[in-house]
Amino acid sequence: MAKITINGVCKEYPIGMTFERIADEYQKEYDDTIALVIENGKIRELSKCVGKDAELSFITLSDNIGHKTYERSATMLLVKAVSDVVGSIVAGKIKVEFAIGDGYFCSVQGDFKATDELIAKVSARMRELVEMDLPIKKEPYPINEAIALFEKQGMYDKVKLFRYRRSSSVNVYCIDGYYDYYYGYMLPSTGYIRYFELMSYENGILLLLPNQNTPKQLSVFEPREKLFHALYDSTEWGYEMGIGTVGDLNDQICAGHLSDIILVQEALQERKIAEIANEIVNREGIKFVMIAGPSSSGKTSFSHRLSIQLQTHGLKPHPIAVDDYFVEREKTPKDENGDYDFECLEAIDITQFNQDMCDLLAGKEVEIPSFNFKTGHREYNGNFQKLGEDDILVIEGIHGLNDKMSYALPSESKYKIYISALTSINVDGHNRIPTTDGRLLRRMVRDARTRGASAKRTLQMWASVRKGEEKNIFPYQESADVMFNSILIYELAVLKTYAEPLLYGIKKGEPEYYEAQRLLKFLGYFLGIPNDSIPNNSLAKEFVGGSCFNV
Repeated sequence: MAKITINGVCKEYPIGMTFERIADEYQKEYDDTIALVIENGKIRELSKCVGKDAELSFITLSDNIGHKTYERSATMLLVKAVSDVVGSIVAGKIKVEFAIGDGYFCSVQGDFKATDELIAKVSARMRELVEMDLPIKKEPYPINEAIALFEKQGMYDKVKLFRYRRSSSVNVYCIDGYYDYYYGYMLPSTGYIRYFELMSYENGILLLLPNQNTPKQLSVFEPREKLFHALYDSTEWGYEMGIGTVGDLNDQICAGHLSDIILVQEALQERKIAEIANEIVNREGIKFVMIAGPSSSGKTSFSHRLSIQLQTHGLKPHPIAVDDYFVEREKTPKDENGDYDFECLEAIDITQFNQDMCDLLAGKEVEIPSFNFKTGHREYNGNFQKLGEDDILVIEGIHGLNDKMSYALPSESKYKIYISALTSINVDGHNRIPTTDGRLLRRMVRDARTRGASAKRTLQMWASVRKGEEKNIFPYQESADVMFNSILIYELAVLKTYAEPLLYGIKKGEPEYYEAQRLLKFLGYFLGIPNDSIPNNSLAKEFVGGSCFNV
């Protein structure tokens, strides 16, 4: 028997009893399904067994770690069902590309077609597997055996990935004879995966899952065509370069192709920026370029590079930061915790902003303010602007796509750009990289370099940052005239060098430790790339340092 302490109460349980059975005993005390346990500070899957005295706590599907566990398990269920319906070789050609809202877009490689009839069969098979409540087993495999297993299944992306593993073994998951690899934890059985929907979407399959806030309810799917095509185009860029997964990138680095990868990727981005500049120039009456995007999207570097392209057309761009129109600190609204809410629209003096912009549009000279973040007050330091025939304002701010911020400006005078770091590379075909991970690592590296902030502090703030984005940015992204993806296909390999020491600084027992460990495991798949390989005008330099722009 082992003494297990839960919520301060100690009970005895038999050695060898699964954590799932203990979780069942306590499930009635939780609104959401228990997905994992924490045993003496270490996360354990429910299929693991009691082996010693321990303190235990629970992680549910409404927790971030639990939600990611559900997502991975549902993905494996989908690919298992495809394997059952059309064969394991085809299952190896299913690639989980990216998230569209609460849906996960899966492309199909080769001649295989995702017809409505086939999707219905796969969905029905998934339901059958859920009702069968089959165990999701985990077994460590020596690297060579894992490579042989996945070669047999036609999953060559995993074969490439494992060639760069430093450990001697990997954990392989199995559902009823179907084997797959996932980085992260899994649910104990298929019976836990009850909430999902499959639908046809853009010649692929969309796996719709509950979001973290409502783990027992599917939301209505809202198509986001512009976001989809921005993500899809970036993925196609990767395929053109022969890089769809981390294994592909590592292969290219080892083959000595790093310089070509960097030059081609930078050229592709510059071409896109030039195309955006051309469209602005060719659309008559544009005087305000509104740039908005979530945290660490590279808005500042992008605005500089766009301004250069506009200058090649004879225009005179002038940068304006919406942050300079913050209301006085004492007038800033506060959130539910009593902290200043700098990300809400009411934190901006939109009346003064609109007055100034309308005056500029009317040909008047206007003194643009500068906000002093130390004193919390707006200052006027002689920055006078007047719009001539060739002048154009490049306005950067998180509310740029929200027409309430620029309510007085004629729509025909505005060109709206949504920018974000939309990750276009996956760990492998079945392990996608969330776009938020790329932005989080960017912010972590930049905050450490420019503000002396620890990785712990960045992780502490991240949930609040994401909440603000969900409220103030993402609802307006489809209203943009164009979307720009600022991520570079090689960038995570650069960030690795800077982020790993920061993440290792988070100690066991701290609340941020588990997320730090997840990110470290993720970065471990990449071969590192030195910063000095990157051009000085690269968007990546905004985060790792050395940019030729004032960022």
